[in-house]
Amino acid sequence: MKKIMCLLTVLVLISCGDKKEENGKLKVVTTTTMITDLVEHIGGDLIEINGLMGSGIDPHLYKASQGDFRKLDRADVIFYNGLHLEGKLVEVFEKMNEQAKTTIAISDGVAENTLIGSEYFASNYDPHIWFDLAYWNDISVYVTKRLSELDPENAAAFEVNRDDYLKKLKELKIDLDKKIEELPKEKRILVTAHDAFNYFGRTFDFEVVGLQGISTATEAGVKDVQRITEFIIENKIKAIFIESSVPRRTVEALQAAVNAQNHDVIIGGELFSDALGSAGTAEGTYIGMYKHNVNTIVNALK
Repeated sequence: MKKIMCLLTVLVLISCGDKKEENGKLKVVTTTTMITDLVEHIGGDLIEINGLMGSGIDPHLYKASQGDFRKLDRADVIFYNGLHLEGKLVEVFEKMNEQAKTTIAISDGVAENTLIGSEYFASNYDPHIWFDLAYWNDISVYVTKRLSELDPENAAAFEVNRDDYLKKLKELKIDLDKKIEELPKEKRILVTAHDAFNYFGRTFDFEVVGLQGISTATEAGVKDVQRITEFIIENKIKAIFIESSVPRRTVEALQAAVNAQNHDVIIGGELFSDALGSAGTAEGTYIGMYKHNVNTIVNALK
C-alpha cells in the first residue's frame, strides 16, 4: 500500500506540470500491445493513443516509468487487460479509478463464467484472453461501446471501424482453421516457455503445456524440466517453442534435457504470446501475430 501511495504522489506531482495543447481528441492510454492495436482499429484517427508497453515486453513483470505516469495522468481513459495480467499496475489503476480517472478492463467485456480458472492470479482466472477469437470479437464490441460513451459525437464512426475489424477477425478465423486442418489431431500438442496458450488450445483443440506455468513470475524448476522432458518423449513431440517476451534459456535447457535422453526435439520457432512483434511488421498487429503463430506451430509440428 505504501508503494502505491508513493506512485500516486508522483502522479499528482506530474499533473502540476504543463499539459499539451488540447486537440479535441479523446486521449487514450493502453497497456499491452494487443490492446493498443485493438483500440487503434476502433478509434482510428479520432483518438490520441499512447501504449505503455512495446514489442517483447512481459506485462507480468512490467514496471511503470515516470514517463508512463505522465501519460496516465494526461489520459481521458485507460484501457488495460484486467485479470491481474499487469500485476504491478493493477492496484494503481484501481486507485486511479477511485479518484475519478476512467480506467477500463477489457476483460469486463467477456462472460466471467466462461474464463479458464487459474490459481496463479488474484483474479483466479487465466488472463491471456486475446487468444480466444470469440472473446476478441466481444471485446471489440465492448471497447466500441465504452469509447462511444466517452465520445458520443464519434460513436457512429467507432461503430463503422468496429464492423470493419470484426469482418477481418472473421476472415482470420477462416484462414486459421484452414491452416490448422493441415495438422493431424494427435500432433496438436503445444509446448512453450510459459502457459500463455490455454485459450488458443481451447479454441483450436490443442493440448497446451507451459514450462513456467501461466505467469512468468513463476520460475521453472528442475522438476518442471524433468516432468515435461518425460512428457515430450512419451508423446513423441518433435518441436517446442520459445516466446518473444520470455528469455529463451529455459526452453533451450528443456531441449538439451530431451536430447540427452536420445529423443530429438527442435525449437520450432518463436511465438508471440504476451506482446506483439515490432511496430511496422505484420507480427506487430494482432491479426499478423496470430497468423504467424499458427503458421509457425503447424509447420514445425507436422
